[in-house]
Amino acid sequence: MKLSCGTDIIEIKRIRESIEQLGDKFLKRVYTDKEIEYCENKRSQKYQHYAARFAAKEAGFKAISRKLSDKYAIGWKNIEVVNDGNGRPQMNFLDIQISEIEQVDVSISHCKEYATANVVAILKGE
Repeated sequence: MKLSCGTDIIEIKRIRESIEQLGDKFLKRVYTDKEIEYCENKRSQKYQHYAARFAAKEAGFKAISRKLSDKYAIGWKNIEVVNDGNGRPQMNFLDIQISEIEQVDVSISHCKEYATANVVAILKGE
């Protein structure tokens, strides 16, 4: 068993500008329908939530990258960040099988200017 971690930080302004400039093209390329619905329901803080999920996906890529055959084996929408019944973020892997992942824990945070995420994965082997 091996612990692997990933972290990411992003300026919320960058995500906001991408959404404002590219609209649905950007949203549909990066986020799942559940993620879009969640973020849009946050109204004035939606960009913070989009940015936090973006950072979590990046951190997730980093945490599991050693188990990927190549970096293009997984895409943005293969990782979905949703909240459980208690509001804690969790990471789901969609349309991809990575049997070496035993468990993943994700933590996200955001403030006025930045969003950050940390992901710890427990991987089989190594």
